[in-house]
Amino acid sequence: MGEYRASSAPRRISNEERERILKDPGFGDNFTDYMAHQRWTEAEGWSEGEILPYGPLSLQPAAAVFHYAQEIFEGLKAFRHADESVWTFRPEKNAARIQNSARRLALPEISTEDFLASLRGVVSADEPWVPTGGESSLYLRPFMFASESFLGVRAAHTVDYYVIASPAGNYFPRGVQPLVVWVSPLAARAGRGGTGFAKCGGNYASSLQGKYEAAKAGADEVMFLDSETHSNIDELSGMNIFVVYADGRIVTPTLTGSILPGVTRESILTLAADRGLSPSEESVNYEALTADIAAGRVTEMFACGTAAVINPIGELRDEKATWTIGNGRSGEVTMALREELTGIQYGRVEDRHGWLTRLV
Repeated sequence: MGEYRASSAPRRISNEERERILKDPGFGDNFTDYMAHQRWTEAEGWSEGEILPYGPLSLQPAAAVFHYAQEIFEGLKAFRHADESVWTFRPEKNAARIQNSARRLALPEISTEDFLASLRGVVSADEPWVPTGGESSLYLRPFMFASESFLGVRAAHTVDYYVIASPAGNYFPRGVQPLVVWVSPLAARAGRGGTGFAKCGGNYASSLQGKYEAAKAGADEVMFLDSETHSNIDELSGMNIFVVYADGRIVTPTLTGSILPGVTRESILTLAADRGLSPSEESVNYEALTADIAAGRVTEMFACGTAAVINPIGELRDEKATWTIGNGRSGEVTMALREELTGIQYGRVEDRHGWLTRLV
């Protein structure tokens, strides 16, 4: 296929209201005029793609997604460049990940061609919604779910795929400031052999108790330890973690099957190597990490993901103690990587790895 049929429906939001929203979009609070859609059935496969007006979905109470959580999603951004063109960042990686997630959740795989076409279709229809200036962007949320109406534990025979879009500013209300991170004493985000490597809602639902604990402890985010030994760091509720050492090493937990393979995470490993640092993927023992922080061997930590990009971590807290990382401020390595990554995304820095794809 590779193309999405355009919508003839008028925009649902006035130009004046759109401009008002774009001045302070927040994150995930406002949505554009249109959305992309394809339907899959076991008998006929994927339908043609179409662009529809953004609006409510009609589902039966017995739709399988409500009862068996057979759903997956992705997240990526569209960036306005200085010449008014609109680009996205490594979308083929998101296509591969949604295909991997689909296999794990027994959902049909959408082709890379159709995935990219759905992004182009939405962004072409909603081009006026792509913000200009600062680090604002148009956040794109592809998602797929079991829409067949039945009760029974099996893979659904009817599945819907959509892409919605939302203008986005900073993910964290305080902007790019060092996070206080609570280390969950009991809860685990995902277990080995489960769905941790897939981008599905259940992984995020399982993080919410930890997020609640973090908020009660006065923290911005929660960090989970591995479910098997509860001794190695895993990831935050929706972001990967990096640790920067005084000797130039930059380490992120190895992908065990319970950690989401983030596109930003993978990109940082490449950019860190370009800078002459020593990036690696390995197990990071929490007790050893806190000892290294206390001794000054760890100078920086940061979280990363599509929504937040790169955000410094200034403090870890658990039930027993608090550790300040470096001087508790934004670290030099963290902010240099952030500046380079966002520079590539917005077209201010050379895209020497060929990571950008033009949408409009």
